[in-house]
Amino acid sequence: MAGVDAPVRLLLTRPQAQADDWARRMMALGVPTASFPLIDIEPADDPAPIAAAWSTLPEMDLAMFVSPNAVEHFFDRRPTGATWPDRTWAATVGPGSARALIERGVPPARLVQPPAGSDSLDSEHLWPELIRVAGPDWSGRRALLVRGDGGRAWLGDRLRDAGAGVTAVGVYRRTCPRLSTNTGALLREALQAPERHVWLFSSSEAIGHLEALEKGTREGGLVGESARRPPPGWAPVRALATHERIAARAQALGVGHVVLVRPEAEAVAAGFRMLSGSTLESST
Repeated sequence: MAGVDAPVRLLLTRPQAQADDWARRMMALGVPTASFPLIDIEPADDPAPIAAAWSTLPEMDLAMFVSPNAVEHFFDRRPTGATWPDRTWAATVGPGSARALIERGVPPARLVQPPAGSDSLDSEHLWPELIRVAGPDWSGRRALLVRGDGGRAWLGDRLRDAGAGVTAVGVYRRTCPRLSTNTGALLREALQAPERHVWLFSSSEAIGHLEALEKGTREGGLVGESARRPPPGWAPVRALATHERIAARAQALGVGHVVLVRPEAEAVAAGFRMLSGSTLESST
């Protein structure tokens, strides 16, 4: 367990690749971190639907990417020589996904995302931007949702309501990770010493996985092993959440202190400092 003089750490719960990137950005801002991925990402079992999606991409008016993982796994299957079609808008809700699209050759002028000053970065704030650049009438238009095994149903429904033909392609699968020796020890430490840790949640599904992992560890008799006492539960736990729905899921778990932040490094760093200083307010 961390000593009393150890710094408070930010626990990064994104999939490992994104957690590594966030660790670099947080360390640059002076925030100590530890990686605790709560979602494992695996490629889709069948590559044929992805190949079909690439073949029809030039016919699409819009391709919506739900996450950086969607970008990575879609472009990993890009046919040799394929470039981004001139007619196709690329949409996403997060800055990480936007960076990933630009790095893979999507022209910034064809990228649509919520405005920088939006209250929240989600489909609800993306939709007005799609109307602004492409108009409200999507009759006869086609849209592709690039996602994992589900996601962004709200946006697909809005596009259909506006007249678009919507196709979804799953390019990866999300699974609950297994606890390793290191992550098992980190979970025990975080629950035994919540004052030395702040969780960063960017997915409601990840919180569900955390609940399952904690339950499994508790039933295995390991959670309180190092301190020979039961853990204090979720009430003393402090967390940052990047969306209202994620914050609500954390509160439903019983997390006592939840701060809402934008999914940007500077906002997360500010929220971390707020929580680690026991100033329990929202940082949006």
